[in-house]
Amino acid sequence: MGTRLGWHDYAARWAALHGGFDPRQAGIAVRGWIRLSYEIGSRLGRLRISPTAVTTGGLALCAATPIAATRAPGGLLTAAILVLLAAVADSVDGAVAVSTDRTTRLGYVYDSVADRLGELCWLTAFWVAGAPAPLVFTAGALSWLHEYIRARAAAAGMTEIGTVTVGERPSRVSVTTVAFLAAAAAGGLDRDLVPGTLTVFLALWILLAAFGLTQLTRAVRRHLR
Repeated sequence: MGTRLGWHDYAARWAALHGGFDPRQAGIAVRGWIRLSYEIGSRLGRLRISPTAVTTGGLALCAATPIAATRAPGGLLTAAILVLLAAVADSVDGAVAVSTDRTTRLGYVYDSVADRLGELCWLTAFWVAGAPAPLVFTAGALSWLHEYIRARAAAAGMTEIGTVTVGERPSRVSVTTVAFLAAAAAGGLDRDLVPGTLTVFLALWILLAAFGLTQLTRAVRRHLR
C-alpha cells in the first residue's frame, strides 16, 4: 500500500501547488476542509484509486444536478446533496494526487476543465428549476472570467496566488448548495416560490463574483507591474 504521507508534508506540498498558500495557517473552516480532503484522499490513494477517477466521478455528480432539478422542488434537495458530494470529490482528487505524488500538468488541466463544466451543470440546474436565464448567464460569465484572468496571470508569470477573493469556487459551492436547500424548503410551502428563491441566490452569486473579480484584478495589477 505504501507509506502514508504525513499531514505536515502534505500541507507543504499542497502549498507549493497553490501559490504558497499554507493550509495550516488558514482559518479553521478552510483548514478543516483541506484536512478532511487529505484524510480521504490519502486513503483512496493507498487503495490505488487514481486522481482522474475521482475527478470524473465528481463531474458525473455535477451532470446529475440539472436532472435532479427537473423534479423541483423536491429534487432540489437531491441537487444540493450532489453539489456537496461533487465539491468533496473536487478537493479529494487533488489530495489523492498530492499524497501519492501523482500530480501532473495534464491532470491539472483536466481538473480545471471539470470544475468549469461542473459549474455549468449547476447553473443549468438553476435555469431548469426556474431561475431567469440572463442571471444564469451573468453568473457564469463573471465566474469564468475570474478563472480566466487568474490562469492568464499565471501564464504571464504571476507565481503567487495573488489573493483569495470572495468569488472563489468555495463561495460558488456554498451559494449553490444553500440556494437549492432554500428553494426546496420554500417550494415545500408553495411551488411558485422556487424561482424567486433561486433568483435571490443567483443575485448573491453575481455580487460575490463581481466583487471577487475586482479583488483579483487589483492583485494581478499589483503583481505584474
